Amino acid sequence: MIRYRVTHATEYRYTASVPQCQNEAHLLPRATPRQKCEHGQLRIEPLPAVSQDREDFFGNRVTYFTIQEPHASLSVTARSEVLIIPAAPPQLQASPAWEEVRHSVSKDTSRAGIEARQFLLDSPLVHSNTELAAYAATSFVPNRPLLEAVADLVQRIYQEFTYEPEATTVSTPLNEVIDHRQGVCQDFAHVAIGCLRTQGIAARYVSGYLETAVPDGQPQLMGAAASHAWVSVYCPGQNWIDFDPTNNSIPTDQHITVAWGRDYSDVTPLKGVVVGGGSPILDVAVTAERISS
Repeated sequence: MIRYRVTHATEYRYTASVPQCQNEAHLLPRATPRQKCEHGQLRIEPLPAVSQDREDFFGNRVTYFTIQEPHASLSVTARSEVLIIPAAPPQLQASPAWEEVRHSVSKDTSRAGIEARQFLLDSPLVHSNTELAAYAATSFVPNRPLLEAVADLVQRIYQEFTYEPEATTVSTPLNEVIDHRQGVCQDFAHVAIGCLRTQGIAARYVSGYLETAVPDGQPQLMGAAASHAWVSVYCPGQNWIDFDPTNNSIPTDQHITVAWGRDYSDVTPLKGVVVGGGSPILDVAVTAERISS
């Protein structure tokens, strides 16, 4: 097992006083079959008048808090220690044909199948269209094993899209990302999810962290300095399999899962409603350090 120490620091500095704000945070890692969060804590300044923890519809850890005093800045720091059980990459060619998966999921009445079907539908930030379907079709040729087709799609996004942090914002429409072939991990995950859903494949958005201080000789993963995003695909018999389009990889031991949902809007790291504030300046810093293995 590998133990990580993760710190995610967010600071807003306001140009005008904020009398009050209400916020929701997806910042602490959730439990999965291969992951256990041994310690997780949020430090919020100024101190909230109300702070409540809960699980959302998808089972993610969520903290709601409100600050009811005037403040010129907001600091939210999440610290956690997480155990990861490394996994061997899946055998891509051993997966069933993607058409078989499409048919079986639509008929599956098991709990896993019913839960997967919600990730076939359009979501607030990912809408199926003919352009996505056409892009996916190159990878989803007849009778190809599902995971092999997904890996090919992910590789094409990695090769044909440019990682450019200044090219998009969280509100950039998906069709612009496709047209300009530029963006960040959030955009690439949305493109992959949209393509997969056009083929009748259940796909969900995963937010989390990447190892920031990689072992000697290994390349630095792209997107490691902030919250990261990737995609997970439902494959009957193998459950959910993760793919990272930004790094053209299948996560095994360097990805730490925080939350998953239909798209970014379900798992935004920190969002809320602010009264006043002017034009805030935002600083975000993330470290995910391996402390034992």
